[in-house]
Amino acid sequence: MGQDEFTVWWYDPDGNHHKELAHVDAKTAVEFALEFPKRPAGLMGIIQRIIITDGGDFCVFEWKHGEGVTYPERVKE
Repeated sequence: MGQDEFTVWWYDPDGNHHKELAHVDAKTAVEFALEFPKRPAGLMGIIQRIIITDGGDFCVFEWKHGEGVTYPERVKE
């Protein structure tokens, strides 16, 4: 798997998914996924879910409206 094989997807209230970024490195994908829901569409609930998939199409990150980051789970210290 290459370094630039991460894709950011978002879901609207009807469950439709939309590709927002493709073939980016992990840092770019995570930074975008954390900032994207702070935009007006996210604050209004138009963005319901954001996931990042790797080059094997596995989900490696998930954010849900009203819940924040749900995967990976935070390690409790």
